[in-house]
Amino acid sequence: MGEHEEYGVARQRFDVADAAPLLLDPQGVVTGWTGEAGRLLAYPAAEAVGRKLADLLTAEDAQRVPDLVERCRRDGGWTGLLTARRRDGQPVRVAARITPAEEAHGGARWLALLSELADAPGWDMSRTELERMVSDAPVGIAIVDTDLRFVWSNAALEQFGGGPPARRLGLRFADVQPGLDAQAVEAQMRHVLETGEPVVGYEHVGHVVSAPLRETAHMLSFTRLEDDRGRPMGVYYTVVDITERHRARQRLALLDRANESIGRSLDLKRTAQELADVAVPGLADLVTVDLLETVLRGAELTPGPLVDTDQVALRRAGQRSTEEGVPEAVVGIGEVATYPAEAPPIRCLTTGRPWHAERLDPLDRVWVTDERSGRRSTFSELGLHSVMIVPVRARGTTLGITTFFRRHGREPFDEEDLRLAEDLVSRAAVCVDNARRYTRERDAALVLQRSLLPHRLPEQDAVEAAACYRPADELTGLGGDWYDLIPLSGARVALVVGEVPGHGIDAAAAMGQLRTAVRTLAAQDLPPEEVLGHLDDLVGRSAREEGAEPGAAGSAGTQCVGAGCLYVVYDPVDGGCSMAAAGHPAPAVVLPDGSVTFVDLPQGPPLGVGGPPFEAVELSLAEGSTLALHTDGLLARGETWAVDAGRERLRRALEGAGPLDARCRNVVDALVPARPYDDVALLMARTKRLGTEQVAAWDLDPDPALVADARRTATRQLSHWGLDELAFTTELVVSELVTNAIRHATGPIRLRLVRERALVCEVLDSGATAPHLRHPRTTDEGGRGLLLVSQLTQRWGTRFVPDGKIIWAEQSLTELAELPVAALLE
Repeated sequence: MGEHEEYGVARQRFDVADAAPLLLDPQGVVTGWTGEAGRLLAYPAAEAVGRKLADLLTAEDAQRVPDLVERCRRDGGWTGLLTARRRDGQPVRVAARITPAEEAHGGARWLALLSELADAPGWDMSRTELERMVSDAPVGIAIVDTDLRFVWSNAALEQFGGGPPARRLGLRFADVQPGLDAQAVEAQMRHVLETGEPVVGYEHVGHVVSAPLRETAHMLSFTRLEDDRGRPMGVYYTVVDITERHRARQRLALLDRANESIGRSLDLKRTAQELADVAVPGLADLVTVDLLETVLRGAELTPGPLVDTDQVALRRAGQRSTEEGVPEAVVGIGEVATYPAEAPPIRCLTTGRPWHAERLDPLDRVWVTDERSGRRSTFSELGLHSVMIVPVRARGTTLGITTFFRRHGREPFDEEDLRLAEDLVSRAAVCVDNARRYTRERDAALVLQRSLLPHRLPEQDAVEAAACYRPADELTGLGGDWYDLIPLSGARVALVVGEVPGHGIDAAAAMGQLRTAVRTLAAQDLPPEEVLGHLDDLVGRSAREEGAEPGAAGSAGTQCVGAGCLYVVYDPVDGGCSMAAAGHPAPAVVLPDGSVTFVDLPQGPPLGVGGPPFEAVELSLAEGSTLALHTDGLLARGETWAVDAGRERLRRALEGAGPLDARCRNVVDALVPARPYDDVALLMARTKRLGTEQVAAWDLDPDPALVADARRTATRQLSHWGLDELAFTTELVVSELVTNAIRHATGPIRLRLVRERALVCEVLDSGATAPHLRHPRTTDEGGRGLLLVSQLTQRWGTRFVPDGKIIWAEQSLTELAELPVAALLE
């Protein structure tokens, strides 16, 4: 029996349920013995463990063991037939399967499964029985010779067309399936013939003879047939119909494209055109989108289907065809589409339900009338034979209709197509309705809400935060109120609330400029008063450069003049909190006992108007204190309002309990009506403290000899925290930062490690000069320290403190937790 035939027999007869397992080391020595193995070969475990696999085989097969070990290493396993030797010397024929078995500590082992063949089921199965099994299989099976001509096929292959097996004999694939890409299929066959490598799961899409109008998908697998000497005799392949799975993938892909493509703008006609573009050609050959004129004007509509159809006026908002120029459309984009009252499109408008016809009467005339000529063509003249009409409905309101057509040569629409069309239109309908609202008065509101305010507050461990924003009027748009939470170095966090004068798109654009500027300044680790000082200079300079009057329409830079901003920095290590304000209300503080106070904060001038420098206030907050930063709209009632009365209402509202996000919404609900006079932003942050076990600090003498001690101290601390994986990187960072401090500064040095979401390494010295990242040449002897730090850490930087400066570097712990153990050990 040849090796290839032996391999095939072993695979056919192997039954894992009856196999006797044993464990081998990489050299083929038995390291694990089971009771099943003992019953098969009659060796007790004490005698079997430690023997080589070759000792358990006959002399002939023992010579094959080195080759088998090499094949296992190369191919990741082996399956075949062996002759084992029982303890009494009797040979026993077994089917063997050897597979890798990785141990928990990473060691390599091999699992050998032995199955006796003497009583294996199917060992004596006749060729007739095997042929009957293959012929009756529900999967299409065929064999072609080396010229790729059919020499055998089973009855199941007839379901794809091409006639019975006898009619296929001697034909090529293209002869029996002219609607498929025969070259691609035969290329797979030739590859298998030339290389001997099987091809599994090859997917092919086209039109088979049995369904010429329907696109079908098939999964084919190809295997080379060989004679006893290993020479190729032909290709054996199987065919499985996967059309339903293919169509399901197509539907999901179409919906994904719709999510990405529809609603990219706030233009009604563009949104309607995007719907038509997405549906052609994936779902239909022609798509038209007709919207009510009242929708195109942005008017409010009565919920529900239309009642008075006499007053219905539809206008073509979008259309797409597989033919260039949309020759089937008798109405152009922007033109009125007039339908008879009894036509299906009007029925869909009045009922709010979709309708479809698998087959249209070719002599029927299209429903819409050409306003230019008054002529109506027949469906046959336009080449259309199947149709679906889906109402465009959003939030219970009918906005128009979408009509899908297919031409002759494609299969008719079915119920699955109708459901897909409803999904597409329903997604587009929401976008159309949003565009209608934008068209009316919500442009600035939604731009601000979606693009400029934070989508979610960033994750950090300094505070528990929640925010609530409420526009001035749900119909007229948002103003320039905004908030932000910005993680800073050293586990600190910046809390920001601000507002820009006025409302509308100009205020929203100005707000976006300010928010971006604040985030940029925050990245410099400046104190609050300096952040506001730089922001004030930026606003004033921008207004002067634009040369317009403050607050002038269409000028985002001048719109910022007079804006207010409150900037707060909180440090969870010691509870320190510093803040400064530019023409903005001071925050409220809810103490852990529930009492409410207001920070006595000096009020600096609004941004860009000039005045005295900004002053900061520093205080210490107990853990569990809650800061409430808000815009003045939270306290306002009408055009005039009293600060003391507003603060008293806020005090009462803040005295409630419960989860922070619910409290934030409750405060806004209690103080602000559904449509407030002014915009409202509220940012609440409950302070946390890092435990003493999360912070470690050491004072160091400015002695270069102590750098090694600093490294060892940091390594011991990481080991105490269970962060040994970061020890190597941290040693390099500590070494570089401490060395820089000793070399370029004077006075005491302080090393601090902070374990939060990131591992923060900080070095404090008394120097006033910030280090700069250099890119040394290959011949330079130094200058690579900070470059190395920047490459090894997530981020690094410098911040100045009253005692000098702090150079810090962060290594992410969240990414470390997500890495597999194997990656950490590399």
